[in-house]
Amino acid sequence: MFASKGAQVLRAFSALNGRTAIQNSVRNSGHACNYRCAGPPAHPKVIMAAEFVGGFAWWWVLWHLWTEPGHITGEFEFPDASKWTNQELGIPEE
Repeated sequence: MFASKGAQVLRAFSALNGRTAIQNSVRNSGHACNYRCAGPPAHPKVIMAAEFVGGFAWWWVLWHLWTEPGHITGEFEFPDASKWTNQELGIPEE
């Protein structure tokens, strides 16, 4: 609703000024527009750099999972809850 009223207001102001209120401008962005189509192919150096960075990242993650699993699994043994007493669990004695 606001958009339709706004368009009417713009038309009214443009009629007062004697010129159109909405003007189309040329975008000089310096690159091709890729709307609903594939972009230009990447440079081979960019592809090689991306492959190298991705490979290094996977190596870093897998190496640290292999050599330092404590970051994922924890550094200490998980306690066995079946061995806890009622007092440790906070259960009152009857």
